[in-house]
Amino acid sequence: MPLPKEHTYTCSDYWSLPQDHRAELIDGHLYDMAPPSRIHQKLLMEIAGTILAYIKNNSGDCDVYPAPFAVNLDADAQNWVEPDISVICDKSKLTDRGCAGAPDWIIEITSPSTQGHDYLKKLWLYEKYGVREYWIINPSAKSVTVYDFEHGDSAGYSFDDEIPAAIYSSDLKINLSGLLD
Repeated sequence: MPLPKEHTYTCSDYWSLPQDHRAELIDGHLYDMAPPSRIHQKLLMEIAGTILAYIKNNSGDCDVYPAPFAVNLDADAQNWVEPDISVICDKSKLTDRGCAGAPDWIIEITSPSTQGHDYLKKLWLYEKYGVREYWIINPSAKSVTVYDFEHGDSAGYSFDDEIPAAIYSSDLKINLSGLLD
């Protein structure tokens, strides 16, 4: 007796979801996304605002998009993710649906239910598809793990540290202490 076939989803399934249903499509599997916590949203807004202010103050060419914002990591449309923060410097990647290709910098704010996803599955995907820099922010541990894929480096930080953004030659440093108050 053959084993039942596992259903594989496509980008058509992803784009057919109800507008209020947040999910990600990774390698043909749909992963539902729970509503974010208040702390998650506070961090997202503060960090995105800090990055946006830096870009504007330095006449930068990158755009900052907070979630929900669809990112198609691969050309065959198998992987649609919604990073918490996406920084895109190549504006030719921007479409009406989101970003077609890897953003330069992705930030995920993890929760207990998404840690395995953020630290394993997305880490592998983001490196594979050419994201230059990936931050995983863990509010409960007050820690940040930074992967600088462009230079093959990684480092861990606490919320009290000045965390350098590698895509800006460490000119931009973000301190998360006090953001949870």
